[in-house]
Amino acid sequence: MSGRQRQLSMGFLAEPSDVNFGGKVHGGQVMRWIDQAGYAAAVGWSGHYSVTVAVGGIRFVAPIRIGDLVAVQATLIHTGTTSMHFAVDVRARDPRADEADARLCTHCVIVFVALDAPEGAPVPVPAWQPRSEEDRKLAEYAQQVMALGRDVEQAVARYRMAAADARKQ
Repeated sequence: MSGRQRQLSMGFLAEPSDVNFGGKVHGGQVMRWIDQAGYAAAVGWSGHYSVTVAVGGIRFVAPIRIGDLVAVQATLIHTGTTSMHFAVDVRARDPRADEADARLCTHCVIVFVALDAPEGAPVPVPAWQPRSEEDRKLAEYAQQVMALGRDVEQAVARYRMAAADARKQ
């Protein structure tokens, strides 16, 4: 039932095919895991097919090694009319270690929009309201990350316009 699954965790095993030339899991694979967990969480919340529209504030904090157990946790922290913002934490640990020994490796905010069909139009999602002080801080964080993204988009647009004007001269 939509509007009830606020949090979702997925587990992965870091395999040799996931690593870069330095022997650590490459960022593209981590981003794939983030997108997969975010998608599952978005569908779980909205009850609809959902697409990624933005990823903001991504930070690669610590490496993930071959053989690590990787846990990706997506937590809904803000909803718009058709959008859902999730804070995503990626933690990893040696399988011989306790879960408490998992280290934070990556963090970001990922935004999905619910659609009425895979090639369809956006549809409303159930609203989520913060219930605790931590929830309020996370919702505020989501809005700050997305505002930073808009600022970057505006700066890039200004740069492109200035470059186009310079080419005309």
